Amino acid sequence: QMQLVESGGGLVQAGGSLRLSCVASGGTFSGWGIGWFRQGPGMERHFVAHINLSGRKTTYADFVKGRFTISRDNAKNTVTLQMNSLKPEDTAIYTCAAILYSDDYENPLHYDYWGQGTQVTVSA
Repeated sequence: QMQLVESGGGLVQAGGSLRLSCVASGGTFSGWGIGWFRQGPGMERHFVAHINLSGRKTTYADFVKGRFTISRDNAKNTVTLQMNSLKPEDTAIYTCAAILYSDDYENPLHYDYWGQGTQVTVSA
C-alpha cells in the first residue's frame, strides 16, 4: 500500500509563494501519476495539476496556469508543487494523490491513494 504525506503549507500574503511537497512510501513511486487537488471551506474538491510517471507530461487547471509548476524526483519519491503569485482565492487544503493506468487525470474518482492534505492560507 502506498502512503502519501504533504508538507509546505502555511500563511502567505497575496503575491507571495509557497512550495508544497508530496513524499510517497510503500509503493513503486515511479510507476504512478501524481495529482494535486484543493478544497476550500464549503467547496467541492477541484483539480489543480498532474504529472505523469516519467515527469515529461504535465497538466494544469486554467486558474493556476502560469503561476503553479508541478515537478517530480523519482529518486527521492517526491512531487513538488511550486506556487507563485498567490491569490486569496487559492486558500484551501491541498492534497496529493496517486493514479495508475488512467488518462482522466482531472477526475478524483480515478485516484487510488490520497494524502491527508496541507493548509494554504493567502491573505489580502
